[in-house]
Formats: sequence, structure tokens, C-alpha cells
Amino acid sequence: MWIRNEKLEGQWVILEPLEEVHIGPLKKAVSDGESWKLWFASVPTADAMADYVNRAMLEARAGDVAYAVRLKSSGEIVGTTRYYNVDETNRRAMIGYTWYSDSVKRTPVNTECKYLLLSHLFEDANAIAVEFRTHFFNQVSRAAIERLGAKQDGILRNHQIMKDGSIRDTVVYSIIAGEWPAVKANLLSKLKD
Repeated sequence: MWIRNEKLEGQWVILEPLEEVHIGPLKKAVSDGESWKLWFASVPTADAMADYVNRAMLEARAGDVAYAVRLKSSGEIVGTTRYYNVDETNRRAMIGYTWYSDSVKRTPVNTECKYLLLSHLFEDANAIAVEFRTHFFNQVSRAAIERLGAKQDGILRNHQIMKDGSIRDTVVYSIIAGEWPAVKANLLSKLKD
């Protein structure tokens, strides 16, 4: 595997490779808030969590890497994130499928998760680029991606049919290897605040 499927640990969170043992805690995590009701996001319901985790584990066997996000302070599982569409040949991956319990939004959790994922990708796997994609109408996600220092590459119009039948325009962002030192400094600065 190009991207090692291993635990990543920071000051506030531990990213643990997703396993069946995480299903119960993730059901509890997704029940903290109603993110699964957002029509423009792909957050599973508690009832769909087993399928969500099992599919992520299956995709991990093909090179993608999915994580459960654990708070170091309490040991509580508060969400998930992953590398997907991993392209070893071109040393690129996407980061996404990220969602968190409402109780950890607007805390250092997302910033540190992204720092750990990007560090692992650029410094350990020697990636040349990482990509983020989100729904055009997901302004919270777009703002968070832009705060990381990612640059918008474009919009894929009429890109996907959503489960409600609406057509999604997908906004594509990226960070390239040459930008990583500045992005890293920015993230470390945010984590000190």
C-alpha cells in the first residue's frame, strides 16, 4: 500500500484505521447533531453506519484509508475522515468523507485531523498533490477547505446525481507539494491559537 494504513496521533485527536469495533461509537457520534439531514452532504444515519463502515473497510483493501476520529482527552469517537481515490501511480489522493459530532465543531479537531492527514500524505508518502471535493452549496465545507490553504481548481458542473435526485455541482480544490510548507505553517499556527 502506498499510504500506510496506520494510526495517526496528534495533541487533540487520534486517527484510528476504521474497523467494525467503531460502528457503535460512530452511531453515537452521528447522533450528536443532525448532519445526516443535510441534503448536500453524505453523512450516514446511525442505522446506515454498519454499511458505511463495512464499505470503507472494503475500499481500504484497494488502497483507500478510512479513519475513526478519537478525542485524546475523553477517548470518545467523534467522527470519520479518509483518503479516497488513492492514485499511487500519480502520487495523488483525495481527502473527504469527513463528518464530526456537533460537540466538536469549531474546535481544533478538524484542523488537527487535516494536519495529520496532509503531513502523512506529503511527508511520509511523498505525494505531489491532494484534492478535496464538496458540493457547491456546502458553504461550511468550502470555507473550511479554503481555510486550510487549498486553492479552488474549478467546478464540475452537473457532476453527480444525489440520493434525493438533485444534480450536484462539485467544487474541486487542491494543495500541491510545493504549497505544503506554507499550508503546514498555517495549520500549526491555527493549532497554537
